[in-house]
Amino acid sequence: MKQRIPGCLALTEFLPRAQAGGYAVPAFNPRYRACIRPVMEAAMAARSPVIVEISQRELGWFALTPAEVREELERVVRDLKVDVPFALHLDHTWEMAVIEQAVEAGFTSVMIDASSKPFAENVALTREVVAYAHAHGVSVEAELGRLTTTDQLETLDDEEMYTDPAEAGEFVRQTGCDALATSVGTAHGVYPVKNPKIDFDRLAAIRREVGPDTILVLHGGSGLPPETVHRAISLPGGGISKLNIATDLENALLGGMGGLKRMTSAQLDRQAPALLAQGLAAVRETALAKIRDFVCSAGRA
Repeated sequence: MKQRIPGCLALTEFLPRAQAGGYAVPAFNPRYRACIRPVMEAAMAARSPVIVEISQRELGWFALTPAEVREELERVVRDLKVDVPFALHLDHTWEMAVIEQAVEAGFTSVMIDASSKPFAENVALTREVVAYAHAHGVSVEAELGRLTTTDQLETLDDEEMYTDPAEAGEFVRQTGCDALATSVGTAHGVYPVKNPKIDFDRLAAIRREVGPDTILVLHGGSGLPPETVHRAISLPGGGISKLNIATDLENALLGGMGGLKRMTSAQLDRQAPALLAQGLAAVRETALAKIRDFVCSAGRA
C-alpha cells in the first residue's frame, strides 16, 4: 500500500470544520488527468480546501487507473507546493476490487454506492467497505436514495428515489459510514430546468436523524444556482459540507477548446498545447467561481 501524498487528508480530518464554519468543500471530478492541475491552482489562488475525486465509471471512460490519478495529483502537489487542505476521493463505486485498488494507491477516502440495492444489502456492503477502509485510515462515503441523471458517467439510474430520513439515521448507525450522500432533488449532469426543486425540509430531517457527526454530501452540484447551494450549506444543525461538481468542469474544458467532444485522458494530452491551455484556463476559472460563489470556501484554508 502506498503512503498518502504528504498533506492529503481523509474527509473526517477537515470536513467537520466546514460543517461548523458554515461553508462546504468543493469536490471536483477533473475527469481528465490534465485537469487536476487547474483545479489545484484554483484552490491555491482562493486559499480553499478542495477534494479531487473520480468515479469508477470515469476511470473506465477516461482510461485511467487509481494509481495514475494519484501519481498526477502527487506531481501537481509537488510542483505547486500545495499548502491548502485536500483529499483524494474515489467517487461512485460499486465493486470492492476498485475500492481496494484506490486504497492501495493512497486514496484517503472512498465511496461505496450500493444505493440501487435493497436497504439490508446496502447496509451489509457498506459495512464491509467501512471495516476495510477504516483499517487503512481511509474515510467512507455511502449513499442512501438515488439521484436521477443526465450524465451517465456516474450512475445509470434515470429514476430518483429520495432519501428517507428515518432510514438514513438507521443506515448510519448500522454501517458506521463517515459521510452520507443524500437524494433530495439534485441530479447528475445538466439540469433541464434553471432551478431544480430541492427538498430542504427533508435535508434538515436527515441531519436530525443522522446526528451532528455525519458528513452530509450533495451530489449533482453542476448547474445549481448559488442561492440553492447556500441554503443547503447553512441549514440549522449543520447542512451540506461536501458538494460534488463534475459536468461543469468538463463542459468548461471542452467549450474552452472550441466545443470538442468528450475523449479519453490520453487523447486530451495529445491536443495542441495552445488549444489545451485554453481549455485548462477555462477549468481553472470555473473552479474558482464555484469556490468563491457557490460553496463559500475561499479563504478557509
